[in-house]
Amino acid sequence: MYEAKDYSSLLGMPGFSDTLLKNHFTLYQGYVTNTNKLLELLSELAKAGKGSSPEFAELKRRFGWEFNGMRLHEYYFENLGGSGQLNPSSPLAQKLVKEFGSVQNWEADFRITFVGHGSLFFTFQGKVIHVDPVSQYGDYTAMPKADLILITHEHRDHLDEKAIGSISKKETVIVGSSAVAEVFRGAISMANGDVKEFLGLKVEAVPAYNLVHMRSPGVPYHPKGRGNGYVMTFGDKRVYVAGDTENIPEMKALRDIDIAFLPMNLPYTMTPEMVADAARAFRPKILYPYHYGDTDPQRLVELLKDVQEIQVRVRPMR
Repeated sequence: MYEAKDYSSLLGMPGFSDTLLKNHFTLYQGYVTNTNKLLELLSELAKAGKGSSPEFAELKRRFGWEFNGMRLHEYYFENLGGSGQLNPSSPLAQKLVKEFGSVQNWEADFRITFVGHGSLFFTFQGKVIHVDPVSQYGDYTAMPKADLILITHEHRDHLDEKAIGSISKKETVIVGSSAVAEVFRGAISMANGDVKEFLGLKVEAVPAYNLVHMRSPGVPYHPKGRGNGYVMTFGDKRVYVAGDTENIPEMKALRDIDIAFLPMNLPYTMTPEMVADAARAFRPKILYPYHYGDTDPQRLVELLKDVQEIQVRVRPMR
């Protein structure tokens, strides 16, 4: 049986509130508890000769979900390092020196910070770019101020004035879809297909909409023209954050994407099969399922296991 490890030494580290860390400690402990419960159930079924039953198969699938959640949280916590400085003799520091020349060079290079659901931010050459900041998914009073904020659409799990206010400074540039600009004063509007430059960064607005999933007959959850995905160019990297969308033709037509974030939250966005279909079309080098709610991201890993050039990475972005 597995035991939950103690990561309380992380409390007090800069950039993360204690409330946020404690919430993740609780989530981690839940994964450990559920992993152990499922191990017991699987053992009982195996002893009863039901190792080939549908019930056993479903519990085994669920075990993979809970076990991965447990292990991934341990990896995250152990790489955060607490409130102290990075040990220069640690394997992580040595790897950074090998890849970037120094830890300082790494800190100035491109980095991704996962907040939750559809909220994340990027750091590049001293600039901070937030996407869809929402207070429900993180403590934005403890996060770095934004140089650029991108809002995909006007739904309240993507547009949150309180979070925007917490990370805004006088010079912060706020960009949104045309629907966002209608309801958020001061936002610069980007229509589907627009290409603009902000703070030296190229930003392309990609359509984001539903073709299949409907709120009611003929009424999609996300109508065409009201939402954006964004392709951002960070040096030699092209990063695509899709917003709330399905595997639409405009997505499949993308090329030269290094990192993609694709939503997988039913009934509002895509099934794992839809995400796999889109990924096979535009072939991102790295694919993060995000905004995935109760959908099991391991299903996507399984669907793309034969596509060697796409690396699927799972993070806690429910």
